[in-house]
Amino acid sequence: MADTQQVDPKAERKAARLAKQISSFSKAHGGAEGQVAYLGERGARIVLVGEDGNWGDLVAPSYEIAEQAVEKSGITTHESFDGEFAAKVKTGRYEWSRMAGIQVGGPKNN
Repeated sequence: MADTQQVDPKAERKAARLAKQISSFSKAHGGAEGQVAYLGERGARIVLVGEDGNWGDLVAPSYEIAEQAVEKSGITTHESFDGEFAAKVKTGRYEWSRMAGIQVGGPKNN
């Protein structure tokens, strides 16, 4: 018997849309690498880091869809967000002010 795995067309379309966004980010930033993190019932977060140090993220409705999207996009993925991969991220004034506002009583993020 042949393997008759069910394909969810809606999930396929979502993975394709995410892959397109990932590819677009990669093209705009000289290449990209990523990491998929499980968010529980919310799904999964795809963190992207461009070769130029810019970063961004996307949220997929499930870990499986996130994995399909990064596979379709062709980027390199990492098991965790640490080491050399994390060191590629460049942060600016905006990120530091947001972190300070959230963590140590700095200005509120309204």
